[in-house]
Amino acid sequence: MSYEKVTQLRSKLIIGTKQTLKAIKHGAASEVFIADDADRQITQKVENLAQASDVPCHRVDSKRKLGAACGIDVGASAVAVKQ
Repeated sequence: MSYEKVTQLRSKLIIGTKQTLKAIKHGAASEVFIADDADRQITQKVENLAQASDVPCHRVDSKRKLGAACGIDVGASAVAVKQ
């Protein structure tokens, strides 16, 4: 379900942990997807900020599949959807 949603919203995606954090801080993210197999220390920051900012946070099992759903050839630890 989540991968399909990411694929459908491809034109509205912000890809990567740093960019996702920026988007949440600036109020530009409507929801966030985080890969379970990514480094927990990194993704925890995204998850905490999303919760503090009332941005829905969804978990997916693979950063490789998340990257593929975004249309990139590498894995993605975190992805935000622009508002």
